[in-house]
Amino acid sequence: MKRFFTFIIVLFLTQAQVFAYPEFYEYSRKVSNRKTNCALCHSHGDGPEGLEPGQIGSLNKDEMEKLMRARSTFNLGSKVESPILNSFGNQIIFTLGKKKFLELKTHPQDLARELGLKSDLDSDGIPDSVEYLDGTLAISPEDGHPWKLFVSNLQKYFKHILLAIVSVSLLLYGFINFLKGLDLAAKVKGDNHETKKH
Repeated sequence: MKRFFTFIIVLFLTQAQVFAYPEFYEYSRKVSNRKTNCALCHSHGDGPEGLEPGQIGSLNKDEMEKLMRARSTFNLGSKVESPILNSFGNQIIFTLGKKKFLELKTHPQDLARELGLKSDLDSDGIPDSVEYLDGTLAISPEDGHPWKLFVSNLQKYFKHILLAIVSVSLLLYGFINFLKGLDLAAKVKGDNHETKKH
C-alpha cells in the first residue's frame, strides 16, 4: 500500500505544476554574490519537488492537506504552515499574502522592501528582508553577513563586554598594586636588615 501511495505521489509530481519560484533565490544570488538555493524559503535546499524530507513526495496525507490549505491561502495575515516551506517562506506568505507574493515574481528586487525590517525570525539582529538581499538564511542565527553579525552582537552584548573590560581592568590594577606592595615590603625588609647589620 505504501508503494502504491508513493507511486501516486510521484505521478502527481510529474504531472502537476510544482510551485517553486527560483526568481527570488536567483535575484538574491545575483545581488549578494553568494551561492543560494531554494533553502532560502523551502524546507529542502533542492526545492519542493522530490522524495526527500521537506519535499512533496515525502509528505503524508495530513501534510498534503496542510500543503493544499497553504496553497489556497491568498490573503495576507493568514497563518500558513506549509510543510514544504521553512519558517521564512511561511512568514513571507503571512506578511504579504500569496497574491502579492506571486505579483513579485516579475520583480523580485521588491520583496525585501515589501517585507520591511520588522521580522527577524532567527533573532540575530539582522532583519529577514536584509538577509534575503545578503543571500543568507533568515532562519539560522549563525548564517549572516559577518560584519552585520559582529555589529549586531556588539550592540546586543555591549553591557556584557563593557563589564568584562572594567572587571579585567580592575583585576589588573589590583594585581599591579599587589606586586608593588610586595616590592615595597621587600625593600622595607631589606632596609631593616641593612639597619640591623650596622
